Amino acid sequence: MSGFIIQVATEEHIGFAETICNEMESSAKARGTGIAKRSPEYVKEKMLEGKAVIALTTEKKWAGFCYIETWGHGQYVANSGLIVSPDLRKSGLAKKIKEKIFELSRTKYPNAKIFGLTTGLAVMKINSDLGYEPVTYSELTDDDSFWNGCKSCVNYEILMSKERKNCLCTAMLYDPADKEKPRKKILDFSKEGKLYERFMSIKKNIMLRRQQRNEQAKAEKKFSFLNLFNF
Repeated sequence: MSGFIIQVATEEHIGFAETICNEMESSAKARGTGIAKRSPEYVKEKMLEGKAVIALTTEKKWAGFCYIETWGHGQYVANSGLIVSPDLRKSGLAKKIKEKIFELSRTKYPNAKIFGLTTGLAVMKINSDLGYEPVTYSELTDDDSFWNGCKSCVNYEILMSKERKNCLCTAMLYDPADKEKPRKKILDFSKEGKLYERFMSIKKNIMLRRQQRNEQAKAEKKFSFLNLFNF
């Protein structure tokens, strides 16, 4: 893509780590959701391990980033922390970064299942174009260390109330064992994107209302218990 240099991150890029982490946090807050919070030290480690992709402008300014995480002893891979500089969004850069990190994941872990959790329709479309398919949470890794990463998300209580079987994010999976099989077209994002957005909005409202009712019920139960002791 002209105007950007997209490459595997190295030691020379560690100076961008703090900026990247700040943008990840700001973006999550703006969306009203959350991602596993990462420190600059963690991002630097990914760069030094050759498990990250960075995008720079031709002027060598930071433009975007994504990194690889592994779970279940390398059986599962997640392309995490996709972020693009705010003034460069909707430029097609996110798709190019996803393609590069997907290629890197397939090279490093050719037999691993690659998965992701997202609330963003644009990311879902990119994943779909790469061969991911929507799946239930039960098809993802059961590695506790992955799910513990959701603790920094504002929806973590919803996830746990559903026993990690459902939440506001959509789970998507690329299984290399299925690459020779005909792909099943579950959703045409170009034609049905608006419909899916509406569905996700309804799902979010329902789950949040249920969470509020559960919290209210807990509060009322606690209040009733304290009244027994005249507190």
